[in-house]
Amino acid sequence: MQNVYSVGQINSYIRNMFVQDFLLQDLSVKGEVSNCKYHSSGHIYFTLKDEKGTISCVMFAGNRSGLAFRMSEGMQVVVQGTIDVYERDGKYQLYAKAICQDGAGALYERFEQLKQDLLERGMFAPEYKKPIPRFVKTVGIVTASTGAAVRDIINISSRRNPYVQLILYPAIVQGETAAASIVKGIQELERRAVDVMIVGRGGGSIEDLWAFNEEVVAQAVFDCSVPIISAVGHETDTTIIDYVADLRAPTPSAAAELAVYDLALLLSQLEGYRAVLNRQIQGMLHLRKAQLKTLDAQLKKNSPMGKIREKRTYAISLEERLSTSMKNKIINKRHRLAIYIEKLKGLSPLDKLNQGYSFVSDKEGRTVTDIDRVNVGDTLQIFVKNGRIEAGVTAKYPELKQT
Repeated sequence: MQNVYSVGQINSYIRNMFVQDFLLQDLSVKGEVSNCKYHSSGHIYFTLKDEKGTISCVMFAGNRSGLAFRMSEGMQVVVQGTIDVYERDGKYQLYAKAICQDGAGALYERFEQLKQDLLERGMFAPEYKKPIPRFVKTVGIVTASTGAAVRDIINISSRRNPYVQLILYPAIVQGETAAASIVKGIQELERRAVDVMIVGRGGGSIEDLWAFNEEVVAQAVFDCSVPIISAVGHETDTTIIDYVADLRAPTPSAAAELAVYDLALLLSQLEGYRAVLNRQIQGMLHLRKAQLKTLDAQLKKNSPMGKIREKRTYAISLEERLSTSMKNKIINKRHRLAIYIEKLKGLSPLDKLNQGYSFVSDKEGRTVTDIDRVNVGDTLQIFVKNGRIEAGVTAKYPELKQT
């Protein structure tokens, strides 16, 4: 019986064959991109195909630093890497180390060289960027007179603000004469003194967009006194003028939105400001009216007539308080007088006489309280409750003291 091998052994044997083939360890493959997927891990999975076959490819995240563009379906590329077998699935695939667009490698090298040169000359410096006016009256457009780019700009600008004037310079945007045409368009619209300028075109390959990577175009954009918005290709396309322009828009449609203010939004904002202003004015009026009422009350209070009325009221209050105090004083004094009267009644000689007692005085009216004050034969006056009696002293008898 023949030897029996496991699947893993066969896959490992085949992989060793690939590893030992030096041609497969470093080669470049040209083809059309298909089924391209950017994984969340950073890896890129895609298929290269031509009219005779397909091959699976993967570029790991660690090799993506040298990829200067985003791959998409149908793009022609050259992939440099290694052919190897994935043992688990028994499939071979191309492990990409570098990818460039087919026929565009030299152009990318020129692109990077010019970009570095202009960067060192300071043409990308933010201090040279001019602000884009918020409210513009005229917008200059340097692009082809036909194509999606100019239609998108016109449609969006008309929708956002139909009162803004659009001035189109129909430039050649592709080919050998494109750079000179774009420069002439920028200079012509600058002489027309437009408020802002959009320079761009629709998407395409690096060859199609190359006119916007020419140094003369970058210099014209940098020297222009009018603020320029670059709008070249799709969001993933990048050209030299994107770095030099005062503002980069990802698409021509986005450039129109950045250049032309939304009239409906502006009117809505103004209406909101009006409502806020009215509320503030009404609030201020209510506050001032309340303050005016307070001041009016204070004025009335501090006026001469007000002072007189206040003093009169105060005088009446004092008069009432004085009258009440006097009444209370009289009542108190009367009460105390009644108490004194009652006390005097207890001490009054008349009351004593009424109780059966009598009052004795000599003929000069001096009260007799001691037998030594009178002599036998003296005349005395005796007062009783209903009259006076005259009597003579016939004898004196001193009080006998008890021992």
